[in-house]
Amino acid sequence: MNEVIKALQERSSTRGYTEEKLTKEELDTLLKAGLQAPTAANRQEIHISVVDGSNPILAEVEEEKNLLRNLQDPKHNFYFEAPVVLIISGDRAFHWSSVDAGIAVENIAIAAEGMGLGSLIIGCVKDALTGKKKEYFDKALKVPEGYDYLIAIAVGHKAVSKTPHEYDWDKNVSFV
Repeated sequence: MNEVIKALQERSSTRGYTEEKLTKEELDTLLKAGLQAPTAANRQEIHISVVDGSNPILAEVEEEKNLLRNLQDPKHNFYFEAPVVLIISGDRAFHWSSVDAGIAVENIAIAAEGMGLGSLIIGCVKDALTGKKKEYFDKALKVPEGYDYLIAIAVGHKAVSKTPHEYDWDKNVSFV
């Protein structure tokens, strides 16, 4: 079977990681996969902030997310203790930035699976990163001026495994 198709079929969200850090080669490969994603009009307007899982800014994002959602003592943080979180932002003035970020994050997720790594695509911190502390978080995460958080992905070596989700072909597909 084609390796890309195999990665697509086997990938599922990883919610548990080992403490093993990614190598520079692994991280560079994932970043290149994201940056090689197609963008509307070839604008290449997305930006990736690479955040080490131990960086205190992630705890601050978690705290703000929990405050906004009225959550107390969640079992895990939003990135499930992954060794790296990639925060993807895009040019707020470009209508297609959110689509482009989605394509980039999927490239990263499939590349991670193909490399034997786990990943978790993250949207739950949007309110925290675009709310009243946006300027503070933008500065801490080195988000370019005029850009907004769009999506994130946690990546690391899997400590848990999960069967990929199933789908209902008849419900989800229509032929016209």
